[in-house]
Amino acid sequence: MRCRFKICCMQSVEEMHLAVRYGASAVGLVSAMPSGPGPIDEKLIAEIAARVPPGVASFLLTCLSDVDAIIDQQRRCRVNTIQLCDRVSGVADYGKLRAGLPGIGLVQVIHVTGEESVAEAIEVAPHVDAILLDSGNQSLKVKELGGTGRVHDWSLSRKIVASVPRPVYLAGGLDAGNGADAIARVRPFGVDVCSKLRTEGKLDEQKLAAFVNAIG
Repeated sequence: MRCRFKICCMQSVEEMHLAVRYGASAVGLVSAMPSGPGPIDEKLIAEIAARVPPGVASFLLTCLSDVDAIIDQQRRCRVNTIQLCDRVSGVADYGKLRAGLPGIGLVQVIHVTGEESVAEAIEVAPHVDAILLDSGNQSLKVKELGGTGRVHDWSLSRKIVASVPRPVYLAGGLDAGNGADAIARVRPFGVDVCSKLRTEGKLDEQKLAAFVNAIG
């Protein structure tokens, strides 16, 4: 079975349709971020999300950590999944998000920086629907919350996959050249790609096709 894949950083309805045509099970819509590629206006996020076909997940990537602000953002954007790119203040916040957003999926990003990331994933996994492993750095003065194009330590990612009771997506520098190896070594539920499939900021159909063929 082909590994599920999510195409992130959608810039238009046309890009979303292109990703879906190649078999994406999810598309990522990036709201305002402190750094990194792909943010679009919330009105465009809502427009794209409204046209995502049934069976395909629409992920809102948010850097917000305040529960009420996240709930309000989802209600404006109308996505079916929230991707928390930063940490919330505590595990109790996940319950508040569940109560405020019934039926909306919660995916917590873990930025894999060392062994501490394994412990972080184990702590939060029971409270969310999935974990997404990326290569950002939350400790920098200007936070990196995704879209770095860097590969992190896959041995740590594999340890997280084996340790948590939830589906795990793998992101961070994946492309046609390393995607199949990443899947074989980490065994994720799915993979997530953005920057390596773009040319001058636009989703490149040739790169997308090569990636899909490589992981197939």
